[in-house]
Amino acid sequence: MGAFIAAATGFPTVVFTAALVVVVLYWLLVALGAADAHGHAHAHAHVHIHVRGHGHANGRGQANGRGQVNGRGPAGSQWLGGVPVTLAFSLFVAVGWLISFCANALFVPSGPAGLLVGAIVLIATAYASWSATKLLVRPLHPLFPDEQGPSRLDFVGLTCTIRTGRVDAGFGQAEVRAADGSAATVQVRQTGNDALASGSTGLLYAYDEPGEFFWVAPYDSALDPRTGPGGNPG
Repeated sequence: MGAFIAAATGFPTVVFTAALVVVVLYWLLVALGAADAHGHAHAHAHVHIHVRGHGHANGRGQANGRGQVNGRGPAGSQWLGGVPVTLAFSLFVAVGWLISFCANALFVPSGPAGLLVGAIVLIATAYASWSATKLLVRPLHPLFPDEQGPSRLDFVGLTCTIRTGRVDAGFGQAEVRAADGSAATVQVRQTGNDALASGSTGLLYAYDEPGEFFWVAPYDSALDPRTGPGGNPG
């Protein structure tokens, strides 16, 4: 046991040992429901969709030119094989710890020379673990299909909150929440002269493809036949 602890806490294995402790604690939080396996806290994402088609997203993904949000985000980078970055990092740490532990026990001497050899082992271990992780995550890709977030057309029929001081035929923005809880800032227009000030509630009743904006009208829940006491449309 003493030799095991010495190898696990000696340089360079101690670098991966510390990372392994963090990984184990993280997956314990996942098991308890305090975090999710994709590495996101339990909070709603906020997505910004710009007016001319090449949107971008904050939080869980990136929007493409058609107004859809790719839920994979950075976890879908090519070398990760489409698996969550948390899983890939966990594999990287686990493989790195195993390699460095064996190398530390077999090759790294004690004393000042051990620091130099340990540094070389650390660099070699990181490279070997990275290469092994890329191979290990590829077969896992079918288990994590790409998730497509809400498109702009999904917002038609939903209520929104006006975020600009006015809305007219050529100007206006509003915030709308999709069914999955993500919030998007969208361009809105109106045909009349209704009072739509910042903070007021509007109804997105149509989407203009050429202009890439929504037509909005004032919304009054009391006049909505779909809502009963305490109801919420959409």
